[in-house]
Amino acid sequence: MHTAHLLAAEAGPLTINGTFIVEVVAFVLMLLFLSRVPLPFLGIPKPVFPWIISIAEARQKAITEQLEAADRARADAEARLKEAEAQLAEARKTAQTVIEGATKSAEQLRQELKQKAEEESKRTIEAARKEIDAERERAVQSVRSEVANLVVAATEKVIGETLDDAKHRQLIDKAIQEVASGNGSR
Repeated sequence: MHTAHLLAAEAGPLTINGTFIVEVVAFVLMLLFLSRVPLPFLGIPKPVFPWIISIAEARQKAITEQLEAADRARADAEARLKEAEAQLAEARKTAQTVIEGATKSAEQLRQELKQKAEEESKRTIEAARKEIDAERERAVQSVRSEVANLVVAATEKVIGETLDDAKHRQLIDKAIQEVASGNGSR
């Protein structure tokens, strides 16, 4: 018993004993077994290491494809975003052009309507003046006719005789001129 204890005490961290050699041999045999023998009863159709490597490669390939698809989708999304921004800028530009055109049209229409209203007002005023002048002329003619009739009647009564038409007109015109100039009060 004492010798086993002495052997254990003499063994250091770098001392190779039988157990270590057996463990290394078992490990190497296990590696060879796993790298060469398929295990179909465990659901592994080929040797374990190549099977694990093929699963890892398939997983890596799937991840790479997903990353590439994500990059393509991101690039497509960025392209659509740029296109949408360009369309939005174009729409804003078009809207601004339409607004400016509408503003100019509205201003032009306002000016035209104002000008037409002023012209219509001038025409209405001119027509009213002409109508007033015509009405005044009719009134003056009517008053002259009345005055002429009164003068003829007064003259016939004063003179006692009827004058000829030329004499009547001469007297009437003279009387009207005197009344119009304010000298008829003698």
